[in-house]
Amino acid sequence: MSLPRLYTDLASWWPLLSPPEHYDEEAEAVIAFLRETLGQVPATILELGSGGGNSASYLKRHATMTLVDLSPEMLDVSRKLNPGVEHIAGDMRHVRLGRTFDAVFMHDAIMYMTTESDLRAALATAHVHLKPGGAVLVMPDCVSETYVPNVETGGEDGEDGRALRYLIWTHPPVPGATAFYEDFAMMLRSAGGAVECVHDRHVFGVFSRAQWQEAFRRAGFAEAAERADPWRQVVFIARKA
Repeated sequence: MSLPRLYTDLASWWPLLSPPEHYDEEAEAVIAFLRETLGQVPATILELGSGGGNSASYLKRHATMTLVDLSPEMLDVSRKLNPGVEHIAGDMRHVRLGRTFDAVFMHDAIMYMTTESDLRAALATAHVHLKPGGAVLVMPDCVSETYVPNVETGGEDGEDGRALRYLIWTHPPVPGATAFYEDFAMMLRSAGGAVECVHDRHVFGVFSRAQWQEAFRRAGFAEAAERADPWRQVVFIARKA
């Protein structure tokens, strides 16, 4: 999988595009969903597609975390935020750790699964790494039924003198494909004041509820429960028999 620049040479800018402090309420929602499903807070959580570790910076207060991401550069960002937490480089479609966990968490990195075979592979990875009775929580940004192209802007000033401002432009789904494009336009200001403009294209997958449910079944799960949270209309939770 070819990684966007945001996850390679521009990874150090990630905290200015998506600051860790924006993840506290969502992390509490993750714990609440898992507690509701399992009857207790899981002691161990595997996060597949952990990125810069923003979610984990809060989840680690509740459980022992193991973080897997495809990008070594993003893992370096996460290690600074989450020292002492286990970090492993790996592809969520194929990684096999040889051990199991009480829960598996997959946040918006699941959006980089652009085909149904990719989606099934990622969910199969979750299934393999769950203890019997364990739960996987998957939080895609959208499903086909809820997807609406839009424009988002934002950015932050860093304590090191750097600053970032961005515009994200999402496009309609690609005809005949389970994918859509997001174009990131980023203005990066160095500590010395120089500004660079960068364009970075991301390709995301979008699937219907029925396609999601079929992927869960093909991965070995029973039908996934569908929930909503304050940020998205569909969140999937499934348990391993």
